[in-house]
Amino acid sequence: MPCYRIFRMRDEKRQQFRWAPHTSGVTPVKPKDYEAVESTHEAPTPYSLWAQLRDSDQPLDVGDILELPNQELRIYKYVGFEDAKWVLPEIKTGLEFIPGSDTPAAGGPVAFAAVTS
Repeated sequence: MPCYRIFRMRDEKRQQFRWAPHTSGVTPVKPKDYEAVESTHEAPTPYSLWAQLRDSDQPLDVGDILELPNQELRIYKYVGFEDAKWVLPEIKTGLEFIPGSDTPAAGGPVAFAAVTS
């Protein structure tokens, strides 16, 4: 039986999620908007886990995520569970631009003049 890891949506983000229009397809989610639950839960399917937790003191709420053993994510929406994926922030190196200009530091080849003496 699969073990599911639960990520609870932070309360400040939950209201935005509740009022956002429904989108189909894979839902992009940001790790900073979630808190991981310490324990894992066993259930044959995400829906059976939802049923197990429905009458507990910590039921799944709209916006919560289940992580399957193979790292796949399912987000709980009003219409059921749908695919989700983590969206990680772009890492800035600090070298994106040459200081004092709008020219990208990394880009196409740079032509050098031959130095002759």
